[in-house]
Amino acid sequence: MRVAEKLSENILDKFSMDFLRNQVLKNAYGNNDTVIAAMDPRLLLVWYLFFGLVPWFVNDVPFLLGCFVLVAVTTKLARVAGLVLFLFVLGVFSQTGYLLLVTLLFGGDASAIQPLLVLTLKVATVSLASVTIFSGLDPDRLANGLMWYGCPERLSFSISYAYRMLPLLMEEFQNVLLSYRLRGNPPAHDTLVGKVRYLVYQIKIIIHAFYPLMLNTAKRSRTTVEVLEIKGYRYAAVNKDVKKIKLSCLKVGNDDLLFLSLSFLWVAITVLVSTLL
Repeated sequence: MRVAEKLSENILDKFSMDFLRNQVLKNAYGNNDTVIAAMDPRLLLVWYLFFGLVPWFVNDVPFLLGCFVLVAVTTKLARVAGLVLFLFVLGVFSQTGYLLLVTLLFGGDASAIQPLLVLTLKVATVSLASVTIFSGLDPDRLANGLMWYGCPERLSFSISYAYRMLPLLMEEFQNVLLSYRLRGNPPAHDTLVGKVRYLVYQIKIIIHAFYPLMLNTAKRSRTTVEVLEIKGYRYAAVNKDVKKIKLSCLKVGNDDLLFLSLSFLWVAITVLVSTLL
């Protein structure tokens, strides 16, 4: 009984609001010194397009397994936050893993393993490639890379702005939760049953805090738009000289070419292995 209470207490401590906020901010802003963050965003976008699209059109298990191993290594190099990896594992299982359990429970045999394995490898490879890019790249560098390829400046700015809004969202969300807690009467959580009730109570508060969060964020967004207008954002968005200055920081180095070469060399090896098998 004491072990169960200790375990539930550790779980509640891990999933506190401060822990979630730190994980989100670390994933968005705490990876600037990684190998992936030092790469040129233009080449990383090309790399992402390959590993984000090609696996969907291939059903060969050795090739998909090789791509999965490669993106798993890049995810490690990007130093992705633990919360994001947990959500990744949970998402992959919820999409494909349960299908295997349902198939085996309702009369399926081992022949269903290979198709489900192919689907799982596809989803996992594409998901890890997305996690690598969006966790390992600075928001501004990612927006600059998209702008260099001709994406509308407002689209690239929206991506960067969304990242910058994360701290404000987390701060506003915590303030709303604290206001609900001050006015509420939480259940006692000394026992295991009480801890479960307290967890359900916290989930209800989070659901009720959604509308005030959106309302307060909309108010702050209006102030941000007014500041951007004062600084001449619309003029800078269409001025070619400003765009040229903004993109002058993008440079392709030897490390970028080495990263691409090793990636596609690994892909070539997996293709060779799959043909030999």
